[in-house]
Amino acid sequence: MAEAEKGLATTGSKEGNGTEEISLKDKGNEFFKAGNYLKAAALYTQAIKLDPSNPTLYSNRAAAFLQLVKLNKALADAETTIKLNPQWEKGYFRKGCVLEGMERYDDALATFQIALQHNPQSTEVSRKIKRISQLARDKKRAQEVQSMKSNVDMAKHLETLKSEMSEKLGSEECFEDMFSFLVETMETAVKSWHEASKVDPRVYFFLDKEKTQTDKYAPVVNIDKAFESPHTHSNCFSFLRQYADDSFSKAACLVVPKNIISYPQVWKGQGSRKWKHGQHDGFFVQYESHFMRKIWFIASTNEKGQTLCRDPDVLDIGAHEVLPRLFKEKP
Repeated sequence: MAEAEKGLATTGSKEGNGTEEISLKDKGNEFFKAGNYLKAAALYTQAIKLDPSNPTLYSNRAAAFLQLVKLNKALADAETTIKLNPQWEKGYFRKGCVLEGMERYDDALATFQIALQHNPQSTEVSRKIKRISQLARDKKRAQEVQSMKSNVDMAKHLETLKSEMSEKLGSEECFEDMFSFLVETMETAVKSWHEASKVDPRVYFFLDKEKTQTDKYAPVVNIDKAFESPHTHSNCFSFLRQYADDSFSKAACLVVPKNIISYPQVWKGQGSRKWKHGQHDGFFVQYESHFMRKIWFIASTNEKGQTLCRDPDVLDIGAHEVLPRLFKEKP
């Protein structure tokens, strides 16, 4: 934090008051340097009563209030400092520091730039401008990240797929319901990842409302053991294929975190042309139906201390399938 003003204040008050005011100010500075900001502010207040038109005293008290995190009071004193001496760089510097404390970085930057106009040689102000510029960029990016986390919209990333489904299925196959099923499954997975940095390995089934025995077949199957070995993988696949058939499911959607996959490691040995995500954490989403098979990888990054899912990246399912085909292909 900035130090209190060291220069002596002058006063136009009655004879004898000037000396008392100077003494109060100097004592306030001593308490400020010692870290006793509350006492310093009290002494500056006493000095202001003796000399209410002295900008240095308001500047000093603003610095003390800032240290005490009394930001509104600090801002008021900084504004008074500027009003009493509009040409003095220190008033703008004080105001900029307070606005920084309020995280009003754009306003702080503008204020520090005014300070620099009044004192172009000030390295202190120049350093502040550099720092605030970075803080403003960081805050803007953090807000963008939070907005991306809060406004998950997978449908916009799957518009091409929706058109493809429409062409293949037509209205009689209720492609819109199937598309919504995929979108909702993906959005639920993304939100889970944002909240806990994980998703549960599961297969979600789009059941036939008219044919499925819902008391016997649930819409979600856990597959947390499926990727431990070729044996568990094969057994899981066989079970899921039979489950899809017996439950009269129209489609299925697999959600699997990359970090649990020991077998098959679908990104290994594919080369950088096919695998573009390096060592990024994330999860796979594989869509299965009689008419269509698709797979995406949703990479995860950490930005400004927040976990963020990137846009889904469609992969070659022939090279990266997490499980083999679950539904018999229809022409």
